[in-house]
Amino acid sequence: MAIRTIFFTLCFFMLNNFSFAQQSATYTNELVDYQKALTLYNNKQYQAAQSLFENIKEDAPNKTLESDCAYYIANCAVRLNQQNADALIEDFVNDYPTSTKRNTAFLDVADYYFANGKYAYARKWYDKVDENSIARSERDRFNFNYGYSLYATKDETAAQKYLNRVTTSTEYGSQAKYYIGFMAYEGDDYEKANTYFDQVSDQEKYKEKLSYYQADLNFKLGKFEEAIQLAKAQTVKGSPQEKSELSKIIGESYFNLQKYDEAIPYLKEYKGKKGKWNNTDYYQLGYAYYKQNDFEKAISEFNKIIGGDNSVAQNAYYHLGESYINLNKKQEALNAFRNASQMDYDLKIQEDAYLNYAKISYEIGNPYQSVPQVLTSYLTKYPNTQFKDEVETLLIDSYITSKNYKEALKLLENKNSFENRVAFQKVAFFRGIELYNEGDYNEARSFFEKAMKEAKTPIFTTRATFWKAETDFILSNFNDALIGFKQFAQNGEASEAEEFKNLDYNLGYTYFKLKNYSKSVTHFQSFVNSKTKDQLRLNDAYLRLADGHFVSSDYKDAIKAYEKAIALNKVEADYATFQKAVSYGFTGEGDTKMKELNAFIHNFPKSALRDDAMYELANSYIKTNQNDKALALYDRLNAEYPSSVFVSKALLRQGLSFYNSNDNEKALTKFKKVASDFPNTEDANQAVSTARLIYIDLGRVDEYATWVKTLDFVNVSDSELDNTAYLAAEKQYLDDNTDAAIKQFNKYINEFPNGIHATKSHFYLAELYNKKQLPENAKPHYEAVVKASRGEFTEQAIVKLSNIYLNKSEWKNAIALLKRLETEADYPQNVTYAQSNLMNAYYQLNDYNQAVTYAEKALQNSKIDNKVKSDAQIIIARSAIKTNNPSKAKDAYAKVEKIATGALAAEALYYNAYFKNKEADFEASNTAVQKLAKDYSSYKYYSAKGLVLMAKNFYALKDAFQATYILESVISNFTEFEEVVTEAQQELSKIKTEEAKTNASVQTEND
Repeated sequence: MAIRTIFFTLCFFMLNNFSFAQQSATYTNELVDYQKALTLYNNKQYQAAQSLFENIKEDAPNKTLESDCAYYIANCAVRLNQQNADALIEDFVNDYPTSTKRNTAFLDVADYYFANGKYAYARKWYDKVDENSIARSERDRFNFNYGYSLYATKDETAAQKYLNRVTTSTEYGSQAKYYIGFMAYEGDDYEKANTYFDQVSDQEKYKEKLSYYQADLNFKLGKFEEAIQLAKAQTVKGSPQEKSELSKIIGESYFNLQKYDEAIPYLKEYKGKKGKWNNTDYYQLGYAYYKQNDFEKAISEFNKIIGGDNSVAQNAYYHLGESYINLNKKQEALNAFRNASQMDYDLKIQEDAYLNYAKISYEIGNPYQSVPQVLTSYLTKYPNTQFKDEVETLLIDSYITSKNYKEALKLLENKNSFENRVAFQKVAFFRGIELYNEGDYNEARSFFEKAMKEAKTPIFTTRATFWKAETDFILSNFNDALIGFKQFAQNGEASEAEEFKNLDYNLGYTYFKLKNYSKSVTHFQSFVNSKTKDQLRLNDAYLRLADGHFVSSDYKDAIKAYEKAIALNKVEADYATFQKAVSYGFTGEGDTKMKELNAFIHNFPKSALRDDAMYELANSYIKTNQNDKALALYDRLNAEYPSSVFVSKALLRQGLSFYNSNDNEKALTKFKKVASDFPNTEDANQAVSTARLIYIDLGRVDEYATWVKTLDFVNVSDSELDNTAYLAAEKQYLDDNTDAAIKQFNKYINEFPNGIHATKSHFYLAELYNKKQLPENAKPHYEAVVKASRGEFTEQAIVKLSNIYLNKSEWKNAIALLKRLETEADYPQNVTYAQSNLMNAYYQLNDYNQAVTYAEKALQNSKIDNKVKSDAQIIIARSAIKTNNPSKAKDAYAKVEKIATGALAAEALYYNAYFKNKEADFEASNTAVQKLAKDYSSYKYYSAKGLVLMAKNFYALKDAFQATYILESVISNFTEFEEVVTEAQQELSKIKTEEAKTNASVQTEND
């Protein structure tokens, strides 16, 4: 038993000793490996060290060794930049909260990141460090590193706290002061920055860095001489970028010392931030040039300031305006002063700019608003200005010179001072002239009446009296026109008016229209005796003088006057020649008449009166018993002019000739043709009446009765009633009882729709409705006349009906009528009317080739007035633009510009500028736009388009300010023209994108 116990005890002892020995050996091995791992770690073999620490950690015999391995594993992960490094550090801290290496871990990792320039990572770990556990010898390093990490991560307040702790440190003091100074510098605390920089400026490693900052600090502290001295010393050894920045400091310092000539070379040397200047940079160099009176160069800098809206920009734009003025570039100055006047950073500059803007507007016109509006706005904003009297004088005169009469009238309407009423009268008069030239006669008349009623300036009262009379004449109010012309003549100022020279001409025409031919002759004779230089008007006066003699049966005097007109050969030579020939017939010189008519038919092959001449000559042959010649000429007339109004008459004359020669069958053939081809005409009625006599003579009354039943317009039993009903209506018409006449004619047409006088009744009824301005009521009656056989009213009806179609934009209907009028018209003016309206109708239908064809036809007529000429040229020009034929358009617009007024003149002037822009003649293009703005500002559409063109010109001339400012003004001021605004926006976007490449202040759509 004892032996056994001893054995077991011995065995147990031996077993325990073996186990302890085994553990000691293992622990010793772990320590050896741990030391190997430390050696690898200290030799920066972090991958191998980490692997060995991981092996040791797995079998670590105690927590201390395990925690130390975890610490180094995490440290190696940080140094190896492994993705789980931060997590390993966090795990170490969480798993071993009592480890003595906890604080060291935070500090060590933070220092590692700091040393590698990863300050955000470093700050994260420095934030976790327990500052109280840091060894005293490590505190300066911690405070500097943590402070710098905070500075690098933009927490400058906290950074200063830690950096301030080491300002006295031998190792870190200089660096801390430098960064504290730099933070003060960046925070605009220049005094503090200067204090700290001064403390380290003697150290070599900071000297170079501090040279720029100290120069800049002195500049910002207003110590410009010191700034210049420091910056100049540094420019010798600085980098290109530093030299650029230092040049800026030197240049700005000289600028602030008002040494502009010395500032300029340094300001020019500045390269900008990232290669870009800003608006202030351009302003300083521009102002320096301005102070040297180098206005060209000043402008070249100022005008790069685009989109500026601050005190610097306002100042720049004001001096830009002054620079332009010094170079007599008033259009450019207008925009610069306008921009400066719209900013209120400096109220004195704003007021001065506004005054300059107003005065220049008066001088050259204003494309944005009327000149009176500009001047009125200035006086409203600055009622106590010392320039009040001067501006008020300009304002009153501007109502006339601006030519924007419509807008001026709005401004003047309620102003009651004597000066303003004087201006109102003048503006009303000129607005009337403007409307008269545009063909709006009723509206023009109302303005002439306003001018007469105001009666402040006698000469304008007198002139308005004349033009009201002229308008009444155009509107066919001949009695009112006569009264007006007489009133004009009786005014004391009449002889001073430019209209006086044509008074006899106007009175002659008015009396002629009133059928007072003796007085008409008297006035036309006075006019032709006046030795006028107006050859066209003189020619026309001789014609009307001759006509007056002719209708008064003074045929010899008529012949003399027609000969005068023929000799002048300016207008209607064919008419004068024809009338002269006819006049010989009335003087008993039948042979001369026939000779002259024969010559006329030969010499005027294209005259609208050639069929008249044939008919008249044939009639003369009848009178002289030359029947064969007469019948042959009637046949020739009918063959050559089948649409002539004389065809029915020629056929009737032939029938009568055959009847008088007892050739009844041939006579009946002619009469029946007249009745069938020209029903409802006077000629048809006469043909039927004469045929009746023949049938009676031949005893063939039944045959007559059968034939006459085929004619809708003949009802033998109702003829007396027909005539009676018509005469009742006609009497009311002749007595000028409009409403009663309308009632009677309608009654006649209802009772006798195919009556003898149906066509004439339709025409008179249409005229009456037209007089009452009821075109829709007139329309069916004109249509009835046009559809009937050609007669004395056909031509007039075609003109009136086509006019109704044109006013309603029924282009196709109008074209059909106008083409008929062109070929059938007896009156040359109606051919012109047809061609001029055909060109417009075809243009409206986008048939540009036909439009041009008719425009060119119209221009071949030397008798057309300037209004028709300009309309024709406009059609050619617009069609050329539509069909991409710029050379033709340019030529046509140039011709329009010489003769047009109003809207057409504005359009022509715009295209003058447009083509000059296309030819790269930008300054000449701008001159044309300026004229457009001054003379035609009331035509807003072309003003807006002209401004966009001007902007393109200025940008091509390297003036970005003018270009962008004008485009921005178009966008804000002309919103009613969407197409123009869109073009302006696109152009502005292109320019800003380009300018943003060199100007940091320019904001683009993408910013």
